[in-house]
Amino acid sequence: MRKKIVLSCSICKQRNYTTTKNTQTNPERIEMHKFCKVCQEHTLHKETK
Repeated sequence: MRKKIVLSCSICKQRNYTTTKNTQTNPERIEMHKFCKVCQEHTLHKETK
């Protein structure tokens, strides 16, 4: 079953992206490099609770 998650910027802490993940195959938190509209650059985005 896929679960909705929210990604937030590691620099400015803004919640910018939503996505889904399979919790059975990936139980750990996701980290992705995405573009932050507030910082105006590509930054590391981490999954929030």
